[in-house]
Amino acid sequence: MAEDKRVAVVTGGGRGIGRGIVGELARSGLAVAVTYHRDAGAAALACREAEALGAARTAAFQADVSRPDEGRELVRQIRCAFGRIDVWVNNAGVAPEARLDLLETTRESWDRVLDTNLRGPFFLTQMVANTMIGAIEKGEIAEPLIVFITSVSAAFASVARGEYCVSKAGLSMVSRLFAARLAEHGVRVFEVRPGIIATDMTEPVKEQYGRRIADGLTPIRRWGTPADVGRAVAALASGALPFSTGEVIYVDGGLHIPRL
Repeated sequence: MAEDKRVAVVTGGGRGIGRGIVGELARSGLAVAVTYHRDAGAAALACREAEALGAARTAAFQADVSRPDEGRELVRQIRCAFGRIDVWVNNAGVAPEARLDLLETTRESWDRVLDTNLRGPFFLTQMVANTMIGAIEKGEIAEPLIVFITSVSAAFASVARGEYCVSKAGLSMVSRLFAARLAEHGVRVFEVRPGIIATDMTEPVKEQYGRRIADGLTPIRRWGTPADVGRAVAALASGALPFSTGEVIYVDGGLHIPRL
């Protein structure tokens, strides 16, 4: 097997949760590829920070993950630049541009959110999985990992952003499907399910959820951070769970625990 450093790819790695994941994978000494759609500056900054934290190597790649043709080219470019892909993190996603009641959700918003959050990652993972299987057969990599970043919205109903909930619930099943299909090839697949995380996406509801967290909405009474999610991904990338696949790893301060 190649002696080069293991390579991790984080889609949407320039901001928010993705940036936290990039940082923690860098601390582990992996080479990290950061993908972005529009914000090249944020991706470049994430790469510089990753190098300062110990990443073996970094590079940024532009692609719209909702477009399968761009996804195919993205995988090709990363393979050409790094020679291998050991860890793939499906993190890129969007929220609805406007929170609308379920009875007012538009087809345009539905298509935008589902294309980016569900259809795109499905076909991108299909490409990555086939690439990993080929690399395993050639002895280029061993025990690769695919991670899907979903959300507690995969299970919690938010009627003001129904399309987002549906996209994350669907992505949760996509994670299980690939886990079942790829286990025979030695590819492990996990879902990491964040809760209320302090990012640009949650900034508009910061005051509202800050009060609810302080009042006990989550057993661990604080906001989650992108680094919290990143540490979970880094643990999986380290091989900490070698006899597991298809699991859901909650990073939500205990929000998912049923309580009376």
